[in-house]
Amino acid sequence: MKKLTLLITLLAVSIMAASPLTVEAAGQKAKSEVVMKIGSKVHLFHSSKVEVQKEIAIGDVLTVYRQLGGKTPQPKEVGEVKVLSFVGPHYFEAEITKGTIKVGDIAKKDQTSLLVQPSR
Repeated sequence: MKKLTLLITLLAVSIMAASPLTVEAAGQKAKSEVVMKIGSKVHLFHSSKVEVQKEIAIGDVLTVYRQLGGKTPQPKEVGEVKVLSFVGPHYFEAEITKGTIKVGDIAKKDQTSLLVQPSR
């Protein structure tokens, strides 16, 4: 009986010790990262406020930034996009004119920020 209790205890301890390792390994799966290059079309998401639609005009060139860093992320300029058209109430269509841009980067003009999404 003592051997069975010891075996069950050791089994429980080993399961508890190994479970965080498997959870961490699952969280580190390779993420599919979409990288868009010059000439690619993207959608710029906005809040549909009237001010945004008035501030951003077709033909405007917006600077694109990426947040880099750990605890204190800093914006880094990674490219530019040119606004081509309106696509519905929440999106602008744009073309990458400079740099390489990833999904989730931020296009800015003055106080307006737009989230970069892949074109569908």
